[in-house]
Amino acid sequence: MSDTHRPDIVTLPTSSALPAPWHSANGTPPPRRLIAADDTLSAGAAYSLACEGTALLWQGDYPGALRLLHAMRRRAERRRPRSAPDSPTEAFRQHRRERARLARVLGTLLVPLGADHRVRLHRAPDVREACLAAYGPFLDNRIVSLRELLGVIGAHQWRTRGVEIPALGARIHPHYGVFSPVRGEYVDLVARAPLPPAARTDLTVAAQDLGTGTGVLAALLARRGLREVVVTDANPRALACARDNARRLGLADRIKIAGTGLYPPGHDRAALIVCNPPWLPGRPSSSLDEGVFDRDGRMLRGFLDGLAARLLPGGEGWLVLSDLAEHLGLRSRADLLGAVSEAGLRITGRLDTVPRHPRATAPDRADPLLRAARAAEVTSLWRLAPA
Repeated sequence: MSDTHRPDIVTLPTSSALPAPWHSANGTPPPRRLIAADDTLSAGAAYSLACEGTALLWQGDYPGALRLLHAMRRRAERRRPRSAPDSPTEAFRQHRRERARLARVLGTLLVPLGADHRVRLHRAPDVREACLAAYGPFLDNRIVSLRELLGVIGAHQWRTRGVEIPALGARIHPHYGVFSPVRGEYVDLVARAPLPPAARTDLTVAAQDLGTGTGVLAALLARRGLREVVVTDANPRALACARDNARRLGLADRIKIAGTGLYPPGHDRAALIVCNPPWLPGRPSSSLDEGVFDRDGRMLRGFLDGLAARLLPGGEGWLVLSDLAEHLGLRSRADLLGAVSEAGLRITGRLDTVPRHPRATAPDRADPLLRAARAAEVTSLWRLAPA
C-alpha cells in the first residue's frame, strides 16, 4: 500500500448522491463526503481522511475491510488527551468525547448491503439473518457503516444464544438496540426484595414495569407469582423484545405490552411499579445511548412524580438505580432524596449490592478517576410509598 495515496474526494450535496440509500439503525446521519476505497489506500491515509469527515466506501474484499477498520482503531486509540482531568466529572466528560470521536471516525468505513441483506463484498460472511432481525426488510440496496454492521452481527449472536439469568432460572434473548441484562446484580435485587403488602395479600393485583427493556424484570415478577405485569418502554425494539421473551418463557398471557409512554395509559392503580431508568443523567448521542443516559433526568423525575397517584393502598414503587452518577459528580444523593420528597414519597427500605460487571472488577485502560468511581459504585433498590 502507498502511504501517500489519497483518491479524489466526492462531495455529496444530499444523501441521494450515494450509490445506494444510506441506512443507520442508530440515527447516524449520511456522509457528506465520500471516496471509493480499496487495498491501495493505506491505513494512515484512511485514518486522516476519516478524521477530516470523509467516508470510505469499501470496494475490496471483506477481510480487507476488517483489517483496515482494526488498523484505524489502533491509530485512533493511540491518541491521548492533551491534559489529565482534574475531577471525576471531567474524566467522564473527556471519556465521552473520546468515545464519540472514536465512533465518528470508525463509522466512516462503509460497505454495500444488498436488498437481500447480503454484504456485496468478496469473501463476506452470510449476515442475512442478523441484518433482517436488526434492520427489517429492504426494498433496495443500502450503504451501511461496517462498524455498525459488526454490532448487528454481535447482537444477533447474543439474541441467538441468550443470556443466562440465574434468578429467573432461564435465558433472556436481547434484540439489537436493547441492552442485554449482563449486569445481573440489579436483577438479583428485584428477586430478593420483599413484595409490598398489597401484593402479598392479593397476588391477583397487577404490577407495572416501566422501561422494561428485554422484559427480564417483568418475567421475574410474573415468576414470583404476580398475575399480570404491564410493561412500557419508549423504544419499540424493546417492546418487541419483551414480547418475544415473554413468549419464550411461557408468560405471554401474563405480561401485557402497553405502549411507549412512561406510565401505561388506561390502567388501574398497581400494587407494585418497578422502574430501572438509565443510570446516568446526560444527553444521548445516538438512539443506542438512550439506554444509558437519561436526558435531564426526565425518566427518573417522571417516574417519581407520577408514582404516588398510581399505587394501590399498601403498594410500593421500586426504583433500581446505581450511584455511579454520584461518584462522577453528575447527580448528588441530596438531589435524589429531594426529588423523592418533592414527589410526595417516602422511603420504606433499601437493598444494596455491589456490581459484578467486568469494568468494576477488572483493571482497564480508563482514567484512574473513572476506575475509582466504578470501584465505589453501589446499585440500590429503593422501596418507595406515598408519604
